[in-house]
Amino acid sequence: MSLFSALKRVLGGAAPIGPADMLYAAVVREARRPDWYLAGEVPDTMDGRFDMIALVLSLLMLRLETETAGRADHPAAALSALLAERFIADMDGNLRQDGIGDQVVGKHIGRMMAALGGRLGAYRDAGGDDSALAAALARNMWRGVPPGDDALEWCVRESRRLMAALTASDFAGIAAGTAPF
Repeated sequence: MSLFSALKRVLGGAAPIGPADMLYAAVVREARRPDWYLAGEVPDTMDGRFDMIALVLSLLMLRLETETAGRADHPAAALSALLAERFIADMDGNLRQDGIGDQVVGKHIGRMMAALGGRLGAYRDAGGDDSALAAALARNMWRGVPPGDDALEWCVRESRRLMAALTASDFAGIAAGTAPF
């Protein structure tokens, strides 16, 4: 059960939906787009779906980083933190739905946050270098055993397409909850 479903049950009505909620929902929609799993050959497994959400969320968070210029008080920093909270709530709900008990959920969430941080660093470090991005994707999406060259190249192109769409989007639109994907 997701955080939003739980809130709706407890409060008896619809949980308020804000820009971070809308952005995170768009991240998940993009991460679940069938082309990633068909043309890109991303494994359609729990790990593969996690890796896709981490990729798309990382790209969005990297776009938000460009707004902050090192200023922790910038609204983009707060939005990035809210997106991380949505990610944690989503992963927590998925783990519990899959039968992971209270005693170990925290450890799993800690590992997932570390994995998200690692991916942020890898995709940030790749910058505009397609071969570095391909290496980061191979390491993260297929856990070091990438698919054929065509699928890997497709994922690099799609990642670059998402980056370009995010770069072309103004912060005001993103802050209002409008995702370019």
